[in-house]
Amino acid sequence: MTNLADECGTDAEIYKRPFPPTVHIDTRTGAPAALYDLLDQLGLQRHTVQQGDQTLTSHTAPLQLDFDEQKRVATRAIPALLLAGYKINCTPTVFDEPTYQQAVHDIRSRKANPAAQPPARAGAPSRSAPARRTP
Repeated sequence: MTNLADECGTDAEIYKRPFPPTVHIDTRTGAPAALYDLLDQLGLQRHTVQQGDQTLTSHTAPLQLDFDEQKRVATRAIPALLLAGYKINCTPTVFDEPTYQQAVHDIRSRKANPAAQPPARAGAPSRSAPARRTP
């Protein structure tokens, strides 16, 4: 089994597998668990294969989606992966420019307008010190 991320020297390679047409993401051997977890959080499905003494981990876009929607799911993940510092390559047959631009816009909007932080947990009310009176 070939691992394109290892061959290309990237953290992840996003490409189309032809039969059946699916969006596949190879991650480099020994990639950090944080990369796998981020791909999971971005809606991609994790797969592991034992090959000799190595465990190869890859992801796919959800297989129940048609190919165009799989492309959109994978393309939406790219800005978050780049922002996290990973080196990513995506083939043109999978990359969807409008989806990518929307994902970048969404990330920028969240940074510009962060959600309100929840208020600090209220502790026991503090007693104010009694006012000092001078005779």
